[in-house]
Amino acid sequence: MDPRFGHDQYLLRRQVFALTGKFRIYGPDGGLVAYSEQRMFRLKEDIRVFAEEGKTIELLRIQARQILDFAAAYDVVDAASGASLGALRRRGFQSLVQDSWLILDPAGQTVGSLREDELMRALLRRLLLGTLLPQRYAVHLGDQPVAAFHQRFHLFRYDLDLDFRADPTRRFDRRLGIAAAVLLGTIEGKQSS
Repeated sequence: MDPRFGHDQYLLRRQVFALTGKFRIYGPDGGLVAYSEQRMFRLKEDIRVFAEEGKTIELLRIQARQILDFAAAYDVVDAASGASLGALRRRGFQSLVQDSWLILDPAGQTVGSLREDELMRALLRRLLLGTLLPQRYAVHLGDQPVAAFHQRFHLFRYDLDLDFRADPTRRFDRRLGIAAAVLLGTIEGKQSS
């Protein structure tokens, strides 16, 4: 596996003042690990993650299965091998109140979940405080915690810390975790604009 996916901590930063979603993913040393830029005017979401801003080395593909789907499923593919890493499926109506996703293995079986923090915080965020109350997510495989994502408070920037230290045996593929973070940042960016 590519060594850039061997870290236990990352920082995802979304460029706020851009026509499309631009994401930079940094490793624990602050060096750029990956870059993603959404394509404009796409009916069906197709997000690519590259090794650098020049976009010459593609690492991951995140592709929606359907054009419009409230409970959208996104396939995550390793660009070099073409192998499926699994999928992420948004839990439709439940995500209106509290972001909730299912993690699927390459065969389409549910193996885990990604869920926004407590219900009351999620409601406060949606109804009153908006981006003033940063989001937190817990990632589980089965009932075991494997990662935590924490948004940092910034008025003019979206930063999301990805922490995989709860998974020392690396059961959860970091590539799938990074894809999940890019999706969360993409959806949060659309909701706040």
